[in-house]
Formats: sequence, structure tokens, C-alpha cells
Amino acid sequence: MDIKVDENTVIVFDLDDTLYNEIDYLKSAYSEIAKKLDSDNWRELYVSMFSLYRNKENVFNFLEENYEVSKNQLINWYRNHYPSIKLFPGILNFINAIKQNNGKIGIITDGRESTQKSKIDALGIASFIDVIVISEVIGTEKPSQQNFIYIEKAFPNCKYYYIADNLKKDFVSPNKLGWHSIGLIDAGLNIHSSAANYMDDRHKPENFIFDFNEIEIGL
Repeated sequence: MDIKVDENTVIVFDLDDTLYNEIDYLKSAYSEIAKKLDSDNWRELYVSMFSLYRNKENVFNFLEENYEVSKNQLINWYRNHYPSIKLFPGILNFINAIKQNNGKIGIITDGRESTQKSKIDALGIASFIDVIVISEVIGTEKPSQQNFIYIEKAFPNCKYYYIADNLKKDFVSPNKLGWHSIGLIDAGLNIHSSAANYMDDRHKPENFIFDFNEIEIGL
């Protein structure tokens, strides 16, 4: 698909499972926690932790019961570690093409300010972003329209695009507000996997893509 971008175009991204795999954040956090709790055998502990997660068991309960650590400390380590994560293929070229055409770039994401900003920093894209909307800061989570209206107020009278992955909450408001919406198809690793329940017109995006290399940026 083609997107024509100029100074009156705003392309906004979701963060988790749109710019990178959120499961990699979890793996990164688990590695850091395992190293803190058992530096000599952290790999073995990581294997146990990830296996428990995959089997939908409570990892932090397991750690609290077997190590001298509180659940609050584990949560703090999880949320505040500096993540080892990387962008999906094609995103950096996509972002550069938007900037070369003088387009604006935003992020709308749910979560805590410190956690989400550390992800953006770790991905190496902070300098490209013109506006960031984080639910903890603004006080509302998607699908609230307020998160998207914030972008419209920052850059009024523009053409808006939203690229995201979660049909349950990502596209309801941009669709209602007349934005263009693009859904990134789950490659099998997404945290949220309930798309089949939300394939109605209210929830689904205008277009689906498998990866960012499918989008051509032009004038």
C-alpha cells in the first residue's frame, strides 16, 4: 500500500507488539530478574520462569516462595529494568522516509511513563518522535478518544494514520474520528491474540499488513 506524506501528515504508532515484540520485553525482564536472584545459575532460573509463564502459571509467586524477594520488588525490577529489545524489520526505513517528506510521527501507548519511555529509548527512536501519548500521563487508556484527540490538538488539520496490532482497543477511536488505520498482523508472538473476536467494522482497521516493508511512502 502507498501513503502520501507531507508536512500535513501525522503517522502515529502503537508501541508494544507494533514496533517490537512485547514478549521480548518480558524475556529481557526475566533475564535481569534471574541474574539478580541467582547470578551463578541464572540461565536455569530463566528457563523455569519462562516455562511457568508459557504454562500460564504465576512466575512471581514461584519466585517469592523460593527466593528471599517480595512481589513488590519483582514488579519494580520488571517495570524499571532497561530492556533489550529491537525494532521490527523495515520500521527504521519507514520512519526515515516519513521524516524525509516532512511528516510528523507520534506514539500512543498504554502503560507507565517510565516503562514506555525506556522502551522507546532502547529502540533508538526517541529523536524521531514528535509527540508521545502515554496513558499514565494523560489519564486515559485506549480506546478512549482523548488519547487520539491529544494528537489532533498537537497537530491540527492534518491527515492522521494509526498503525497498531490490538483489534480489541486500538482502532475503535481512530476509526470513529476519521483517521486512516492500519493493522499489523500477528506473526504468532503477540501478547494479545483475540483478533478473531473483533473483526467487525467498529474494531478492525482499514487495511492489514504483514510488515512495514509493504508500505511505500511518497509525496
